[in-house]
Amino acid sequence: MGQLHGGWRNSGTDLAWAALGGDPALTERIVYGGSPGLLPARLPVLPLARAAVAVCALAAAELAAQREGGPVPAVRVDDGAVATAFVSERHLRIDGRAPSSFAPLSRFWRTTDGWVRTHANYPHHRARLLHALGLPRTAGVPEAAAELAGRRAEEIQETVHEYGGLAVAARTPEDWAAHPQGKAVAAHPLLTLDPLGDGAPPRPLPPLAGDPTLPAAGLRVLDLTRVIAGPVATRTLALLGADVLRIDAPQLPESQDAHSDTGFGKRSANLDLGSRTGRATFEELLAHADVVVTGYRPGALDRFGLTPEALVARRPGLVVARLSAWGDDGPWGGRRGFDSLVQVATGIAALEADPDSASEDSKESGGAAKRGGTPGALPAQALDHGTGYLLAAAVLRALTRQTRTGGSSLATLALARTARWLVHELPDGAGRDGRGQPESSDTVAYDPARHLRDTDSPIGRIRHALPPVSFDGAPATWATPPGRCGTDAPVWR
Repeated sequence: MGQLHGGWRNSGTDLAWAALGGDPALTERIVYGGSPGLLPARLPVLPLARAAVAVCALAAAELAAQREGGPVPAVRVDDGAVATAFVSERHLRIDGRAPSSFAPLSRFWRTTDGWVRTHANYPHHRARLLHALGLPRTAGVPEAAAELAGRRAEEIQETVHEYGGLAVAARTPEDWAAHPQGKAVAAHPLLTLDPLGDGAPPRPLPPLAGDPTLPAAGLRVLDLTRVIAGPVATRTLALLGADVLRIDAPQLPESQDAHSDTGFGKRSANLDLGSRTGRATFEELLAHADVVVTGYRPGALDRFGLTPEALVARRPGLVVARLSAWGDDGPWGGRRGFDSLVQVATGIAALEADPDSASEDSKESGGAAKRGGTPGALPAQALDHGTGYLLAAAVLRALTRQTRTGGSSLATLALARTARWLVHELPDGAGRDGRGQPESSDTVAYDPARHLRDTDSPIGRIRHALPPVSFDGAPATWATPPGRCGTDAPVWR
């Protein structure tokens, strides 16, 4: 792998590592290289991806050094591996079959005054969307398009929200900055990692042994996340040796294809927290857990006694990591959301629009980014993947701190915060279009096959992206492939 140090390549890394409270001198342990020109976009998508993976790998190396008593291993960040991992769901093949990522009703729609994007990948979200629009359950794209074309984007957004569905009006960055939720997001940093509750004693971890080095070996992680960002974080913790047990409610359908991408190294169990036996089983798991990761909207798990404060009261020394779409406060704090919708609300879709698709009238009033041309999208679900690696990094840093000084920790992240980082705060060092990269004789041509592997699994032969998190002694891939959703026993190994 070609090597580049410092300068334009790690400015984003320095910002993210500082947000995690890491020793700035440790970023000198990172070596960058790989193929140029990947994840091209107007916004600095590759710098975001590179920085998120870099701090995750550095946090893993730091925890390994803490457990082994030696220096922090050197970290390697390969742009080809990073770019491949950030579109891992597109590379996934199951017995040669390519899964479908988006349902027909998950798309942009033209309205009377602009654009709206809907999300209907899950059956219950599709049903709620159609019910909100007054359409029958059998309705498809033509019927929905005709209905939405006669409505205002904001009215659609609020009506669908009232029915429990997902729709977001397209905005420019300026619109979002003036929106109450945009202001709430702007009041927070990229992420927070804070002490939580009374001081618990340090929980010493035994020295690591064996090859490869697994910094999270022996640690137990309760995974209460769905879709991409949270599962990417816990997939990474599983790579690093943690016993990750994903818990899903039996009444909530999950996509096996999505789990086949993000379920590597984990086990998956169904558990009804609303039942007496389910709650008792969860409490037994919590009593021996080191980490709890949640990815539901704020407040959704409170009725089960799963607030961070309540969890730490029952399990002192716990690391709690919480992920949401829009953040913990503001008028949208309790709303559902996904990467594609956050891109639309925060102005990313407007910035990534094709100006050539705008009408002359719309160009005069702000161009395709305003209302005329079709909104665009990032070359990857970068908010999801980037937030996932940042979340894993926060957990790893919290674990290092716990072994040193004790205490419990709370890490809080949101896709909308990551979006703000991308749009307003992340330097790219290559111009605001994010497409350029400096010439280097060390770079190599991109071949995604170098970063893919075929693995046999209980669901068939899987072709998948390899993990981009790498440091001296790191595992090359996961110890186990994904299995079928919800088929494992809810017990620790």
